[in-house]
Amino acid sequence: MTDTRDRKSRSLFGLVGDVPKLVKNLVKGEVDLLKAEMIAKAKVFGLAAGLLVGALVIVLYAIGVLLTAAVMGLATVMPAWLAALLLAVLMLIVAGILGFVGWKRFKKGLPLTPKRTIDSVKDDINAVKGLGNKPGQHDRTPRS
Repeated sequence: MTDTRDRKSRSLFGLVGDVPKLVKNLVKGEVDLLKAEMIAKAKVFGLAAGLLVGALVIVLYAIGVLLTAAVMGLATVMPAWLAALLLAVLMLIVAGILGFVGWKRFKKGLPLTPKRTIDSVKDDINAVKGLGNKPGQHDRTPRS
């Protein structure tokens, strides 16, 4: 902390000289916030994409099993096709569950815009203009 006597004795030129450093620190902080927010969104979309790809792979295997069941059912009238059919239905159920969970995760990451960073930049612009909330009134990071 600087002493209040130092603040009173500083000239206008000294204060104006600090502006570039303060603006640089502000821009750096906003860029860091943007990076953190976009990394979080990328993680959500990465997991969602993995789940959706998993569902697609299982559906492709299920199609193969269904084809096998159809071939076995037509070739011979034996209970083997029934087992293959039940396995295919089970695989489709698992694919449906994975697809549903993946879709929910995908929607959780929407919209793609970095909302917290945009709000923070708007607050900074309003503070520079002398409008709106004082800086620091909105938390940029959630506190526990």
